[in-house]
Amino acid sequence: MSDVTVPAVVPAGELLVGDSRTLRFEGYLHGSGISFFLVDNDPGQGPGLHRHPYTETWTVLEGEATITVGEERVVARTGDTAVVRPHVWHGFTNTGTGRLRLMCVHASDTMIQEWKD
Repeated sequence: MSDVTVPAVVPAGELLVGDSRTLRFEGYLHGSGISFFLVDNDPGQGPGLHRHPYTETWTVLEGEATITVGEERVVARTGDTAVVRPHVWHGFTNTGTGRLRLMCVHASDTMIQEWKD
């Protein structure tokens, strides 16, 4: 008998958000301490302003995102990483000319989002 546990694979199709290409993984459903979005957006797409009671870390896998953090805006491109602290209003938009692929890691096993009106 082995102490090695075979990792569970979660098929991407089970994580799709509606009719989009974006995946949503909530850790508590899979025994993980983090949650994430794997964003796949076309130019002009992105979430409106929102905030969380924990940090969120983005890594741009492909493309360009303009990220709003509080009153500031920054541009992140392929390979760049950005972090927003808890309770800070933030959002991003694909401001490139092609697809934006972005990993958004939530430092929580449950996603908690408050949307700004």
